[in-house]
Amino acid sequence: MVSRKVFLDTVEQVKAFVDLITPYPYEIDLISGRFLVDAKSILGIFSLDISKPVRIDIHAEECDVLLEQLKPYLVEE
Repeated sequence: MVSRKVFLDTVEQVKAFVDLITPYPYEIDLISGRFLVDAKSILGIFSLDISKPVRIDIHAEECDVLLEQLKPYLVEE
């Protein structure tokens, strides 16, 4: 599993983010505090507090291509 922080502060960013990750076959979660949602769910994402960065957990070992595509959303810790 790979974990990073992402910041999705607009509706357009959330839509683009979901469109980007949906084709990937592995599970991807977003975690904010004690809440965990499926990152491929727009409604799930909007149930989180997205005014600050949230953690993304990618349940795969080899996800370098996805991480490269996620660069616009990644936040340095």
